[in-house]
Amino acid sequence: MHTPEDSLLGREVAYPQHYDPSLLFPIPRAQGRDELGIRADALPFVGHDRWQGYELGWLDGRGKPQVATAVFEVPATSPNLIESKSFKLYLNSFNAHRVGTPDELRTVIERDLSNAAGAPVRMQFGLPPLREDDGGESIDGLDIAIDHYGPPDPSLLVGSGGDVRETLVSHLLKSNCPVTGQPDWATLLIRYSGPRIDREGLLRYVVGFRDQREFHEQCVERIFVDVLAQCRPRALSVEARYTRRGGLDINPWRATENGELPEVWRTPRQ
Repeated sequence: MHTPEDSLLGREVAYPQHYDPSLLFPIPRAQGRDELGIRADALPFVGHDRWQGYELGWLDGRGKPQVATAVFEVPATSPNLIESKSFKLYLNSFNAHRVGTPDELRTVIERDLSNAAGAPVRMQFGLPPLREDDGGESIDGLDIAIDHYGPPDPSLLVGSGGDVRETLVSHLLKSNCPVTGQPDWATLLIRYSGPRIDREGLLRYVVGFRDQREFHEQCVERIFVDVLAQCRPRALSVEARYTRRGGLDINPWRATENGELPEVWRTPRQ
């Protein structure tokens, strides 16, 4: 069974001494999507999960250690997400493994991740640049009182008034690991066009994730589905840029087919 409880999360695990693709632990996306009424054959969004890796190491053909950074892109259409701790352990399993060239390493990693995800995964070396300006307007400074911290309440989302095109940003998105309960922090970017979204309601909704126990990818899909249903934008893009854990951060992005593609960059928090 590929459920969170069956994964290596929350367990003491020996440091991998050899390359081992079996460390990768896929979890069916359907486990989170069924609750949201999302069907695999009729996804209401396009998107991907962009992982940014800061601690990639291996041995070259003569045994000399090599280090690099990399970006991995898992399509949202893949039947499985890849559990993050297993991903970290898998990458660490290359630390004592000899690989002839970086291109050979990329080929192996893309193959193994694609097998786990059930769809083609792309990898490229290097990281996107850091950027201070997130290109949107923060809602975090709104002068409001909040006393509800979960579960997230979609009824707080209201789209009304004039027609706009804007990007709203909050650095207050916090959710928890569904197995260990440990906190995960992210910057949320919502780009949309359509009826103006009430900002106070949106901020209260975002804060409602503070006690939510879901994987990062599932949180973003919940936000996307709720905003789309409640506010009815013509175009919508939802992205969460999570902070780094164990040398990896994840940036799930979901959008309507006419939604804006996310720019590839890193926040200072990452």
